[in-house]
Amino acid sequence: MRYRPFGASGAAISNLTLNFGADALKRGREAGLDLLYSALEAGVNSYRLDSADPVAAEVLGEALSHVDRKLVYVSLTLGAGDGRGEDRDFSAQGMTAAIDRVLHFSGLGWIDVAVLHEPGETELAQSSLSALKAMRATGRIKLLGIAGGGEVMDAYVSTGAFDALLTPLGINADWKVRNRIRSARDQDMSVFAYDFYTDRRSGPRIAPVLKKGLFGIGAQKRPPDTPQKDAFGFLYRTQNWTAEAICLAYVLTDPTVSSVIVNATDTERLAQLAAAPERDMPPGLAAQIEMARVVASQAA
Repeated sequence: MRYRPFGASGAAISNLTLNFGADALKRGREAGLDLLYSALEAGVNSYRLDSADPVAAEVLGEALSHVDRKLVYVSLTLGAGDGRGEDRDFSAQGMTAAIDRVLHFSGLGWIDVAVLHEPGETELAQSSLSALKAMRATGRIKLLGIAGGGEVMDAYVSTGAFDALLTPLGINADWKVRNRIRSARDQDMSVFAYDFYTDRRSGPRIAPVLKKGLFGIGAQKRPPDTPQKDAFGFLYRTQNWTAEAICLAYVLTDPTVSSVIVNATDTERLAQLAAAPERDMPPGLAAQIEMARVVASQAA
């Protein structure tokens, strides 16, 4: 695992941040703990609770209790409910209750980054921000973050009220996202990337057809359409690399990205993702991706 500076203190954060929540616990508590222990062994020191689910908080707290709390970083998603159907809630009371619930069940002592998940233009009241700042003053949270990909994020970034930006960032991210990231860095915000990979093989497939000659003689079978025919088809043909690993490695070539949030619910998938930051991309692949971006934008 490799590490990058995080926050004004210059602390080191792992290239990968493991998203942890109800999905990781579908196979039981022990499976969730195994996943977290595997992440720690791989050098991951950054974890994201995707909701204020008390069970997930308790399991994460148990796993992290075996390491120095100051060496690991935990972010909590606010506004997404408790992971069990609770409605979105950006009220001061709701977010305070979510933070207190997670701290109670996890025993973590504090939350490193409290992240507001895709608040709408009018969903976040000044009283809510004041409550979060008060919790930061008492040490229950250290930093404030904002997450989302909509244009309203530009307004939130410009307020200067947040310390971190969590943004979707794939290999074909548009100029609006890249400008937003640049604005965030100009304000010394840490940048976390998510949704870095889209499987471009998805979608309707074209069935094979028979091209017949005169009187139906000499029929030839045409192969089905494949992802290799699009601008990014080479992602699926690079030897010893998966398309997902290439996308992850490419996002990490951006020095403004502190960490990439990954979803892994089993140790095997986690191991595959954790290996990507240690590998150097094949020569010329980054340039090939840039050329594909131009082709894709022209075809759009």
